[in-house]
Amino acid sequence: MKLNGAKIIDLPKNLDRRGNLSVIEEIKNIPFKIKRTYWIYDVPGGEVRGGHAYKRNQEFIVALSGSFDVILDNGEELKTYSLNRSYYGLYVPKGVWRQMLNFSTNSLALILASIKFDVSDYIYDYEQFKKAVNEKDEHI
Repeated sequence: MKLNGAKIIDLPKNLDRRGNLSVIEEIKNIPFKIKRTYWIYDVPGGEVRGGHAYKRNQEFIVALSGSFDVILDNGEELKTYSLNRSYYGLYVPKGVWRQMLNFSTNSLALILASIKFDVSDYIYDYEQFKKAVNEKDEHI
């Protein structure tokens, strides 16, 4: 199922007896230029991260360590992606509601973003998000 273009992207793997190496390059491996990088860690058991959508921002999410689930919602359908390997990630286009949950102990989520932090880009109210989707808002 496609969800506004959301998809798992396999990253290059360089296998070596000394340890493996993977890389993420903007435009080449992911479909945007990287403007911001952040990570989520030490998430207490049962906590949920996210719970918002972006009007313009695109993201690429990788489980560098451990595992967690990402639930994406375009206002009509939901899909859960389980991330548990450092050699693939989830591309999340703009206009998709996302939540991250089921974090394992010592999990580390790396998120690459297409824009710098801008609080006005966030939609935190799910009903407002659904309304924008139903009205085919050009900003989402």
